[in-house]
Amino acid sequence: MNYQQIATDILPLIGGTDNIVSIAHCATRLRLVLKDQQLVNKPALEALDSVKGCFTNGGQFQIVLGQGVVNHVCEALIANTGLNEASTQESKTLAAARLGPAQRLAQMLSNIFVPIIPVIVACGLLMGVIGTARTLGLAADTPWLQILDMFSNTAFVFLPILIAISAAREFNTNPFLAAALGGIMIHPALQNAWTVGGGIHEYWTLFGLHIAKVGYQGTVLPVLLAVWMQSHIERQLRRVVPNSLDLILTPFLTLMLSALAALLLIGPFGRMLGDGISLGLMMVYQHGGVLAGMLFGGAYSLVVITGVHHSFHAIEAGLLSNPAIGKNFLLPIWAMANVAQGGAALAVFFRTSDAKVKQIALPAALSCLLGITEAAIFGVNLRFVRPFVAAAIGGALGGAWIVFNQVFMTAIGVTGLPGIALVPAAGMLNYIAGLMIAFGSAFVASWLFGLKQQEAKA
Repeated sequence: MNYQQIATDILPLIGGTDNIVSIAHCATRLRLVLKDQQLVNKPALEALDSVKGCFTNGGQFQIVLGQGVVNHVCEALIANTGLNEASTQESKTLAAARLGPAQRLAQMLSNIFVPIIPVIVACGLLMGVIGTARTLGLAADTPWLQILDMFSNTAFVFLPILIAISAAREFNTNPFLAAALGGIMIHPALQNAWTVGGGIHEYWTLFGLHIAKVGYQGTVLPVLLAVWMQSHIERQLRRVVPNSLDLILTPFLTLMLSALAALLLIGPFGRMLGDGISLGLMMVYQHGGVLAGMLFGGAYSLVVITGVHHSFHAIEAGLLSNPAIGKNFLLPIWAMANVAQGGAALAVFFRTSDAKVKQIALPAALSCLLGITEAAIFGVNLRFVRPFVAAAIGGALGGAWIVFNQVFMTAIGVTGLPGIALVPAAGMLNYIAGLMIAFGSAFVASWLFGLKQQEAKA
């Protein structure tokens, strides 16, 4: 494949070098910030053999090229345009300015949580393996198992520190001060957050307030809010502290004021808010039953189009870390919605006679089984609309099955077939059955009414 030629073909169709503010890419898509999107020739772009679809989202014009290909084409485009690192920062500012409030919040949470997903997946996978071994009677309570069990929960015990470091980058504050702030919030001098169910043992009385001596192990919102507060405190201090004292006073005052605010106000408020969200979702999950599964599974792909789904990482992390819940019951439902997109796209592959659509639809359908849905959603299903509706039907039915059988996962970030590794042994067969229901029903619905007659013959 001639990646240089692909880049050369794309460049004039997006308005040329002068129209580009920045170029970046994710796993499957080129992400471009353009000065004027009216200059884009979208029909001509989609007609290129290498392009599987294009759309605007999050203030960026995104071109679906597929895994592997996008890396090489991005390198070629950067070489052709001569853009540098300064353009990347400009792109972030420009793209953020084009987002609505909900999208900005989702993007912020995505920027914070995506970098820490690998460690949560690693620990969650180990937790799932240990749980499966215990369920099948293959593991006794040996020193080795105790060590591995310690490894598996480390990411959740120290989650506030991980979040603090990642949030510090997003909020433009000192990451080491943020890490110290996260450490304060889980200090051994505080009662372990997972023992609160047995009663709070000690309190401080400060400024007439009774503050519980309870840590924030495994919490999400308290440390997020605390680091956000730290960023504002640090910036204000740098404005008033003389340069000669900046190295001494600014870090000291930033940490002291942030820590006090975290323990006295932000922490308790964040815990209440986070618990309210998690327990509210749990109530919907428990009392809504299959209807909740149908709603979540059917509507998830609509949320993906807006980009707001990135904020779900924070919610899922809150579910896992909440002692009263301790499981991710949302991710298996999202998995159903993802593979349903693949079933709908596969039906389009068999129904259409358009060689370009066939070329896109088959690999897009298969990638959905691995949890990568962009090519199927934007390159195939949304293009014809009806297959997207068929996928929503598949996601709804799969979601209903998952909720009915109480399937859950032990981590965040992995769906489709790889998600099997995160499902405890007791729910594994039901998870696989749910994948088959979602994929199969979406395929049938898309086959029956996914394409109009003229589209099928196109």
